[in-house]
Amino acid sequence: MNLTTFAVSKNDVSLVKGLKNTLFIGFLVAFTLVFSGLNKALAIDVTTAAAVQTTAVVAAEEATHEASHDATANAAEEKHGEAAHEGAAHEKFNPSEVIKHHVKDAYSWDFFEMDGKAVGFDLPCLVYSPKLGLNCFSYAKIKEHGTEFEGYSIDHLTHKITREDGEKFYDISITKNVVSLLISAFLLLFIFIGVARKYAKNPNSAPSGFQSAIEPLILMIQEDVAKPMLGKKYLKFLPYLLTLFFFIWINNLLGLIPGGANLTGNTSVTAVLAGVTFFCIMAFSNKHYWGHIFAMPGVPKFVLIILTPVEILGIFIKPFALLIRLFANILAGHMIILTVVGLIFITAEMSHGLGWGTAVFSMVFGVFMFSIELLVAFVQAYIFTTLSALFISEAVAEHHHEEAHH
Repeated sequence: MNLTTFAVSKNDVSLVKGLKNTLFIGFLVAFTLVFSGLNKALAIDVTTAAAVQTTAVVAAEEATHEASHDATANAAEEKHGEAAHEGAAHEKFNPSEVIKHHVKDAYSWDFFEMDGKAVGFDLPCLVYSPKLGLNCFSYAKIKEHGTEFEGYSIDHLTHKITREDGEKFYDISITKNVVSLLISAFLLLFIFIGVARKYAKNPNSAPSGFQSAIEPLILMIQEDVAKPMLGKKYLKFLPYLLTLFFFIWINNLLGLIPGGANLTGNTSVTAVLAGVTFFCIMAFSNKHYWGHIFAMPGVPKFVLIILTPVEILGIFIKPFALLIRLFANILAGHMIILTVVGLIFITAEMSHGLGWGTAVFSMVFGVFMFSIELLVAFVQAYIFTTLSALFISEAVAEHHHEEAHH
């Protein structure tokens, strides 16, 4: 059943309402994120003040007691004080660790912290060794420093599974990004199977409900991307382009949810997406495409000595540009939002009043950036799909198209 049969003029109002609701939800999420940061910052400030008072009392008691001790005891107490000071310093908010924890993949899915402990769930670790075979165990068994299971442990510098005996193994664990990938795949199947069944049940009726929001997006990719780029061959590549657009868009939105996975900000994921486009270019390219690469029409032979290597290099630069563009834009957006929220924690450790002032700035700027990221989530999915269609069209274009172009 063709999902793009009906016109969308009656659906524009529903689409606008849907986008407004999405934006409103984004504002609520951003406010929640910033206010939670403010509350935690104030808690840090109160805890710090209490610690200072306690330290003062202890120091006064020790001062009266130090008179009866010799120089050796005094030196020991000074070392103990230095160790306590170093321990307190380690408890300070570390913004770089928080940002890395959010944007990197992990063997557990942590939503937030409560009383210094992460609230979430541990994921299954799957490792295969040619000598030891397949092992499956929960991340909870090895996540604590110094713990190991069947010879496997966590390297707390790289946060990857390792073996101290150096035995070769392959890590095929179900990580946070893998779970997010499965969730997005389920959402895609749920949405489009439901929409397709509704079209099949009522083929001659106008779309309603969720169809009204989906159909304009489908027609946008078909009419504004596939047809202009690919001409008569657009139907051959339309399913891939639609899948590409909705997969990237949905994962971009899921990544904006507090505690969500940074799937499209991971080079492994964007590399696979760019690799599939590269495969389509190689698999469906015609002889005119390769003739243009190795012997561009109308170009003197001595110029081809320089131009041909550049054209060959361009074959690989195009998918690499897709990879970097999506990864860099999504990662940068996450880091900016986390940095702005992190300012609340940093300034609250310096001064209570400064923390309040920074919280107001972070709240306003955080909401603004979150709103921008909702737009970026859509734009990056559209750009990736458009560039993929453009690169594929260059490979499948007929000879007379090239002549008209030249």
